[in-house]
Order: sequence, then structure tokens, then C-alpha cells
Amino acid sequence: MHSSAVFLIEFGAIILALGLLGRLAGRFQFSPIPLYLLGGLAFGEGGLLPLGASEEFVAIGAEIGVILLLLMLGLEYTASDLVSNLKTQYPAGLVDFVLNALPGAAMALLLGWGPVAAVVLAGVTWISSSGVIAKVMGDLGRLGNRETPVILSVLVLEDLAMAVYLPIITALLAGVSLAAGSLTLAIALGVAGLVLFLAVRFGRVISRFVSSDDPEKLLLVVLGLTLLVAGIAQQLQVSAAVGAFLVGIALSGEVAEGAHNLLSPLRDLFAAVFFVFFGLHTDPASIPPVILPALALAIVTAGTKIATGYWAARRAGISVKGRWRAGGTLVARGEFSVVIAGLAVTAGIEPALGPLATAYVLVLVIVGPLTARYTEPIASYLTGRRRKVPVVEVARVEAPASESLEPVEDGTAGRA
Repeated sequence: MHSSAVFLIEFGAIILALGLLGRLAGRFQFSPIPLYLLGGLAFGEGGLLPLGASEEFVAIGAEIGVILLLLMLGLEYTASDLVSNLKTQYPAGLVDFVLNALPGAAMALLLGWGPVAAVVLAGVTWISSSGVIAKVMGDLGRLGNRETPVILSVLVLEDLAMAVYLPIITALLAGVSLAAGSLTLAIALGVAGLVLFLAVRFGRVISRFVSSDDPEKLLLVVLGLTLLVAGIAQQLQVSAAVGAFLVGIALSGEVAEGAHNLLSPLRDLFAAVFFVFFGLHTDPASIPPVILPALALAIVTAGTKIATGYWAARRAGISVKGRWRAGGTLVARGEFSVVIAGLAVTAGIEPALGPLATAYVLVLVIVGPLTARYTEPIASYLTGRRRKVPVVEVARVEAPASESLEPVEDGTAGRA
């Protein structure tokens, strides 16, 4: 009874604090995500008021938050949109990998951590946060923008790449044989391909199965199906986020619209819990020793992500403003980076890797919503200033009537 009361008090305090922080962010018209993270730091390890009884529930709520964020993002697009975008945007995925994975690998090698740690840190710096970005685009009202499909394509390519990357990194950290690692990778790719095929081929059938005129039944069926597919995908070494996203893609028409309206409040609640959970597991005392390399890495990879988004949007024929918005939106890192670093910490590869990855992600998950909002206006302002040419007034001199202009030998006009 006592532990139940403590749980209710702690969780109620978290929800109340989130509501107040959200109102504060709304008053100043910026994303509440950085405030949610700072709130998590205050309630987490080494913070002002560490939690105990509600931590496990918050962890589950955080995982549901990521799943709902990706489901809602998937509901915005059809299966045909996804396939056409992936076919046209796969070069952007390659550019994304080269520009953003190499800085992490280089930093690990410069710090003398070895090749396995380099592969891990490459993944940390490569993958943007689908959860954070989905939340930011919703907050800024950009889900219908022309550049949004480009952003979505890059995120989906990254999430699908995780189906390949995570089995590889797990095998490297565990030191398993090549045969065992190849089997895990084959299963992961097969499951991801199967779910994508079902979403594209049988999307209408799935929509008819889920459809219901009763909002309660529609909510239960959509939420249950999403959690089921996400859990199966994760069990088979595929990202739960990918599974949830593909469920959203499979639903279309009135079903998608109805599910979107019903699930929006749940998404907002659990997404906020996810960002708090991230802060809960960050000990503020572990950040100062690694803050300088983390900041350097954050600055470099923020620039490379902006360049990635700009290039991908330019290739898709998006306007200049849309290119800057796409680049700025992709900056945030989050859930996948934390998962990758956590695998390395559990395996005992490099003690300093965990704190560095945490500080790095914390910086970019706070900076990400700001770059999403301000990259385009700042770029437009700087570009506009550079294009301005000062106008110099030239006084017109009238020649006296007694003087005339006659041609001279070089073909120019001269005085007589």
C-alpha cells in the first residue's frame, strides 16, 4: 500500500511538472522537449529529487512513447508514398551515412578506444532521433510541408539500416562467430522486408480489418496491433520503431484519420514521458569530464546533418527555405543513439564511451528543436545580407555648352 502511494505521488508529480513545463514552452512559442529533458535530469540519478518507485513504469511508458510517435508519423503517409520516396532518396541515405558516421568513428580512434568502439560511436553520431523529430515537426506544424517526405525518407532509411547495424554491433560486442552474426542479420532483414511487404501489398485489407465506427473499439484495435507488431519486430532484432511506423503506413483513409485523432493525446503524454526517461538515466556528475569532446562532436555532426538534409531536399527539387528546414530538423539525436551506447557500456568496451554518448545526445536533443525552428530564418537572413549590394550615388555633371564630347583614338568619349 505504501509503495503504491509513493508511485502515485511520484508519477503524478512527473505528469504535473510536464504539464507546467509544456505551458511555459507554449508561452514562449518553442518546443517543450528541452524542458522535458532538463526535468528528467532533476528527477534522475544525481538530480535534485531522484525517483524510486515509478522508474520501471516510466521506462515502459517511454518505450510506448517512441512507438506512438512513429505510428503517428506513419499515419501521415501511404505505402505507395513510402516506396516511391525510398526508391528516389536512397542516395541521401548513403550521403547521410558517410557524413555523419565517419566523425564518430574518427573521434573514437583519436581517443584511442579501438575499432569496435569506433563502430559503436559511428552509430551514435549517424542516427537521428525519429521520436524527437516527429514530435518537433508536429509542434511546428510542418507535417504537411513539401520537405517533410524528404525528412521522412532519411529517417526511414536510417531506421531500416538499424535492422542491419544492430545485429552487426551486437555480434561485434559479444565476439560471436561470423556464422551466428550472419544468421541474426538474415533474420532481421527478412522480418523488416516481410513487414514492409505486408504494409504495401495488404494495406487496404488491414485497414478494413481495423476499421470501426465505435471510437473505443478503433482505439483498442489500432493500439493493440501497433504494440503487437512492434514487440514482435523487436524480439526478432528489428527496431520496434520500424514496426510501429510500418503499421501506420499500412493504415489509410478514414481509419488513419480516426486513429490519428484518437491517439494524439496518448502520443503527447507518452512522448513527454520518453524524454523525461532519457534525462532520468543521466547522472549530471558524469557529464563534465567528457563535455569538450562531446561538444566538438556535436558541433561537427550538427553541421553534417544540416548538409545532409539540404542536399537531400535540393535533390528532390525543394525550395531553398525548405532545404534549410530539412537540414535543421534532422539534427536531433536520441533513442537509437542511447540504445547503441548502452550496448557498448553493458559489454564493457570503453568506460568513458557511455558518458560521452550521453552528453553528446543531450546536447543535440536540446539543440535539435532549436535548429529545426531557426536554421531556415538564420540562413535566409545571412543570405539576404550577403546579396545586398550597396548603392553609390553618382553625381551627374553637366558639360558646359561651349564644350563638346568627341571621340578619341581608343574609341571612348573625351573632351575637345
